[in-house]
Amino acid sequence: MRIWFDVLTPKQVMFFKYAVEDLKEKDHKVLCTGRNYRECFRLSKLRKFELKIIGKYGGSSKYDKLRASSRRIYDLAKEVDKFQPDLCVSFSSPEAARVAFGLGIPHITFNDSPHAYAVQRLTIPFVTYLLCPWIIPYSAWNNLGISKKQVVRYHALDPVAWLGRETRQFDRDQLKQKYNLRKKSTIVIRPEESKASYLIDKNTNIDNILESIVETFHKTTNILVLCRYQDQIRQYNEKYGRKIKVLKNVVDGAELISIADIFVGGGGTMTAESALMGKPTISISPIKFYVDDFLIRNGLIHKVTNSTQIVKLLIQIQNDNRFSIKQNNRAQQILKNMEDPTNTLMKIVDRFVAL
Repeated sequence: MRIWFDVLTPKQVMFFKYAVEDLKEKDHKVLCTGRNYRECFRLSKLRKFELKIIGKYGGSSKYDKLRASSRRIYDLAKEVDKFQPDLCVSFSSPEAARVAFGLGIPHITFNDSPHAYAVQRLTIPFVTYLLCPWIIPYSAWNNLGISKKQVVRYHALDPVAWLGRETRQFDRDQLKQKYNLRKKSTIVIRPEESKASYLIDKNTNIDNILESIVETFHKTTNILVLCRYQDQIRQYNEKYGRKIKVLKNVVDGAELISIADIFVGGGGTMTAESALMGKPTISISPIKFYVDDFLIRNGLIHKVTNSTQIVKLLIQIQNDNRFSIKQNNRAQQILKNMEDPTNTLMKIVDRFVAL
């Protein structure tokens, strides 16, 4: 078969890398497209995942998002029509959904984010199958024009797609030298996805929470910040200077998490990834996620909503030598009972091969 993947974010680079390798081993022809988006493009290079870059990320403006998406649909259509795929696979890419629908290509999409309602309305009604974690109820998709029989659930959270195949052993001492970390303890912070449609124009308390972390702990703790956008990098450098270390280059998420003593996430995949790697993980996201709720219920994520809570919890974790051990044991128990989402995709692909 000829299979087209549209890969838009760092998570999708990690999520689809092994699926593409498995399909190529089975002699399927694969085209992987992406867009000019800082983190995705650079991580694909880092992970040796070849993408054909078509179009760019639209940013935070609704008008710019619309223009970038419209142009990308036009350019994608030309490229995809030349490749003539039998199947499209994406992680709810609006452009892939429109092109696949327009060219009559069956479309398999993954999604663990019903809260991203604008994106879902542009993708879910047009797909052939929707694949998602089992913790998301069928009812979450009810208003999006897809039937229950088109929803295929897998018993895993998405980071299992790469964590389950991770064979590297990280040397913390070497990595601390690599990142020039001189203090004993390290907090890694991943800010919120401020340009996502579901966060634009929302008032959040995240800036106050992050400021309290920096002002309370910067003298005794390495504070590493992995930003999502160039303007976030400038903002944090200007505000905090040498009190924190803002990572200018895109890095491997699992590598970065491995050197953290505590991970603080503003929402998104790295929060779940950190939790499943057994790191003490705190969510400061202003949005409720099915994935976070599951991890909170199982003791792998701690949720805070204000500065007082975050400082109190960080001090508690730093002073409890057994906290990290218990967290890691809990994560290992949960992780071993999850399946590889890639296997679910392979079964669906086999259905199309058999047609």
